[in-house]
Amino acid sequence: MKKLYIGLMSGTSMDAIDAVLVDFSIDTPNLLATYKSHLPDVLREELTQLYSTDLISLVKLAELDQKIALISVEAVKHLLKKSHRSAKEILGIGSHGQTVFHYPHLCNYPFTLQIGDPNIIAEKTGITTIADFRRRDMAAGGQGAPLTPAFHNTLFRTQKEDTIVLNLGGIANITYLPADLKASILGFDTGPANCLLDQWIQHHLKQWFDKEGAWAANAQLDEDLLTQFLADPYFQLKPPKSTGPEYFNFKWISRHLTSFNRCLTPAAIQATLCELIAVSVARAIKNFNASHAVILLCGGGRKNIYLRKRLEKHCHPQSVLLTEDRGISSDWLEAMAFAWMAKQTLEKKTSNLPEVTGAKNATILGGVYQVPR
Repeated sequence: MKKLYIGLMSGTSMDAIDAVLVDFSIDTPNLLATYKSHLPDVLREELTQLYSTDLISLVKLAELDQKIALISVEAVKHLLKKSHRSAKEILGIGSHGQTVFHYPHLCNYPFTLQIGDPNIIAEKTGITTIADFRRRDMAAGGQGAPLTPAFHNTLFRTQKEDTIVLNLGGIANITYLPADLKASILGFDTGPANCLLDQWIQHHLKQWFDKEGAWAANAQLDEDLLTQFLADPYFQLKPPKSTGPEYFNFKWISRHLTSFNRCLTPAAIQATLCELIAVSVARAIKNFNASHAVILLCGGGRKNIYLRKRLEKHCHPQSVLLTEDRGISSDWLEAMAFAWMAKQTLEKKTSNLPEVTGAKNATILGGVYQVPR
């Protein structure tokens, strides 16, 4: 009997909602169908503006909460139509939601917020929906992120070799899967990835992203600016740690440029931002003391050819492969993870890793929004 779940993922790049249909009836998840629902430019601009102001209208936030939910509903409906499945066949939807704030380091009241009202998703799809995964981990004293390492463990861990899964979304995060099955899984957000590159090129060229890294590749990076970027306190923090575009954004770049003593071209700054990503990731990987580990790359940043070349240079002699080389599509890995988390929740199983997030204990994540059966 098939165990069908849908996963919905809208990442920190804020470009689309990824929807996947996954069968968990066997040990290896079977990806049956996929659908990508691109966010309208106006909506992306509204989401980006949340990071550029300290004053947020509750009405605007509530509107965005519903807009993301309604786009999620349409993504589910398209996915069902594409896969020739009915809502009654689906056991649950795991909806990550769109992260708009992630403040795990506030001393008194750390919090995280993902929008995309699961009440609307459950009501309009007729499928039980599981959402708000991160706050339960935070309630247990964790960072609330990254959560995907537990799923990476089910897919990629092998006794043959140490494995590192590197996700280059808006933020870069890594999962270390030791070949020694008794050793702990490690993982954390290394810092920025596409979020800085996308916001910088959008400001200067009115483009949403630097296709294949061509703009950066035609410029010369600046070592002094790179040193200043890398001096940011986040890179000195010890894991567990996580972050988001509310910290690494256009204002972050501007603050550093204000105190920088030379004027650089926008393209040179883009090249330096690429180098920042590559160097910060490589340094984080070296801290694992796993020089022979294979690196499996996923996330939108893998399409940035220039960034990949810089990563390969700084991670040498380690191999940088794609998750496709292990049989899993890098386009849909994150959405698959939240389909798996929905399954874990409905089966009353934990899906956080305390050694990764810093939580006091493993716990069942997510709130369940049920529909009549």
